[in-house]
Amino acid sequence: MGLVFHEAINQFKALMDQVEEPLKRTFKNVHQDFIIETLERFLKAREGNVSKAHKMLVDSLQWRLQNGIYDILAKPIIPTNFYRGVRDSQLIGLSGYTREGLPVFAIGAGVSTYDKASVHYYVQSHIQINEYRDRVILPEATKRTGRYIGKCVKVLDMSGLKLSALNQLKLLTTISTVDDLNYPEKTITYYIVNVPYIFSACWKVVKPLLQERTKLKVRVLQGCGHDELLKIMDESSLPHFCRREVSVSRSWSGSLSGAWSGSWSGSGSGSGSSRSSDDDCYSLDHPFHQELYNYMKQQSGIHEPLEPTKHGSVHVHVPCDTEDVEFHKSLESELEKLRIQSTRSVSLDKV
Repeated sequence: MGLVFHEAINQFKALMDQVEEPLKRTFKNVHQDFIIETLERFLKAREGNVSKAHKMLVDSLQWRLQNGIYDILAKPIIPTNFYRGVRDSQLIGLSGYTREGLPVFAIGAGVSTYDKASVHYYVQSHIQINEYRDRVILPEATKRTGRYIGKCVKVLDMSGLKLSALNQLKLLTTISTVDDLNYPEKTITYYIVNVPYIFSACWKVVKPLLQERTKLKVRVLQGCGHDELLKIMDESSLPHFCRREVSVSRSWSGSLSGAWSGSWSGSGSGSGSSRSSDDDCYSLDHPFHQELYNYMKQQSGIHEPLEPTKHGSVHVHVPCDTEDVEFHKSLESELEKLRIQSTRSVSLDKV
């Protein structure tokens, strides 16, 4: 099996050596001298099929060229107060690192509202975080550990998840499509915590539609996942919602808080608005987001104007792939059935 995979990589590399010069330059920006590791990601994403993996990678490179992705970190969302609204409604942050050196991204999947800006701003922000991860966070982790770090861990907090979240399905599908086609195999494990009943219902619908390799990456943990996550990271790197378990309803538990520091050390607790900005890795005031935002402003060469101004969002064309389109159509169809069933159940309960 190893020999077959090695041969596939060689074939893949030979095909990439033949692409046009603009694509070669873009590919170099993507692989950052880790050519084999990058080819492996796209090959795994297409189940070892060299032809499909090559098409996927070339399509991705063309997408990057056509949408100016290389320059997207030089296009911060301004003014700051407007960007704060994006951050407060699209909850994601870097809480620390695993003991193996992988970045740990926390995602507030249950309470992200996506209601402070247009879809284009949320897509732009998502891609900017992806690019900052790949250009800054992962290379720094590689340098710090002395070995290649090309993937991350994601911890998804499902606290507060409601059926109304399905109203954001189109936006989430757009973001998922961007990731699937252009940032494949960047997450080694998805840990799901603070799971309410509605997630269990959704998971039963979604799971059969997923590829086996994707299913193997998803781990649904009990409660806030504190004890399980401590097996791979220190307390100081746990997302704030995994620090201390608190019962919030009979359906699920886990509203957590704790402290964070730039050196990934320290501990503490708190709750709600009493937490400092360093505790909440979602906040624009958190060190990760401050570093990201300052980096983008430096790249753009602009300073915050005295008078409030607002630049338009970066409109990124969302790529299309037959297999992914069919998957997302099936997903939307099944989740719509779930919504109808749940609505009927609520109506019957009222009767």
